Amino acid sequence: MASISLRNVTKEYESGTAAVHGFNLEIADKEFIVLVGPSGCGKSTTLRMIAGLEEITSGDLIIGETKVNDIPPKDRDIAMVFQNYALYPHMTVYKNMAFGLELRKVPKNIIRQKVEEAAIILGIEDILDRKPKALSGGQQQRVALGRAMVRDPAVFLLDEPLSNLDAKLRNTMRAEISKLHKRLNATFIYVTHDQVEAMTMGDRIVVMKDGYIQQVDTPQNLYEKPCNLFVAGFIGSPQMNFLRVVIKKVGVGYTAIFNGIPIPLPASKTRNLAEYVGKEVILGIRPENLHDNAFHLPQNNVCHVPAVVELAEIMGSEIYLHLSNHDTRMIAKLPPHSDSIDKEVVNIVINCDKIHLFDPVTEQVICN
Repeated sequence: MASISLRNVTKEYESGTAAVHGFNLEIADKEFIVLVGPSGCGKSTTLRMIAGLEEITSGDLIIGETKVNDIPPKDRDIAMVFQNYALYPHMTVYKNMAFGLELRKVPKNIIRQKVEEAAIILGIEDILDRKPKALSGGQQQRVALGRAMVRDPAVFLLDEPLSNLDAKLRNTMRAEISKLHKRLNATFIYVTHDQVEAMTMGDRIVVMKDGYIQQVDTPQNLYEKPCNLFVAGFIGSPQMNFLRVVIKKVGVGYTAIFNGIPIPLPASKTRNLAEYVGKEVILGIRPENLHDNAFHLPQNNVCHVPAVVELAEIMGSEIYLHLSNHDTRMIAKLPPHSDSIDKEVVNIVINCDKIHLFDPVTEQVICN
């Protein structure tokens, strides 16, 4: 079993700087967990504490049923793949993959079997006699994965492993690592700053900011039900649009007033709004829920907002329309055949069923 439990784990340096605060997370056996967040949020530090490369200041780290705070890295049954691959330049691919097993005095025939099996799985069996300088970035990445695989670890730790690859190769390797996880039946913990990687790979995602966990959830729930303003803005590309609105009571319902424009709020969005009447809140709406026509939407669930077209980015399969209404900037994700790119002013339609509301002071979600 390779379940992992982090219980109130904290990392504080001698300078007094705290990198991770009260980190609590239960990771199931064979789960693929992704830690995501901006640079400096503490995700790599957390991974290094699991690996044993950073000392835990306080809290407990349990792997399986064993507390491993004071157990050295080599005895934790984990393997780590680094951002820079850390291959030995003077060794062949075979020797790089075999080196850790040789240090453990594993018989040579077993080493060869394990290296050749891993090489076939990763598609690098034809380059075992090459040295790292003769390899492409993708091949080096596969060698680093192979070196981890031959140890048959219970837990794989991957720290920004695709950040040095070009965009096309990153997409390919994302899929390869996901398939590898299913094939190996091991627990994967993966660190990235790229929310696209996180959304496409993780069973669950841990969103971090300033050393604190913001939300732990499935990719779909993070996207549809962000718990606060940070998660809402970080997850999704292009990011969610944020509009400052004032809540108004209208009969038995509520309306959000945006620059004098009433945006009707569906009943499903109003259960927590009584205390916000007359106050400003932040309305979130994703780019794909802004439209340049509403023929496919029920008319009672939409709102029309005039906006100036500042820029149209034609992406091939879609258009990103950059808009403004007074001092508020928005992005609409439109179909490629939209004729709005030729206009100076458009009537943008908000799908009110997809609105999110946030408290501007606490930044916590009011409703999703």
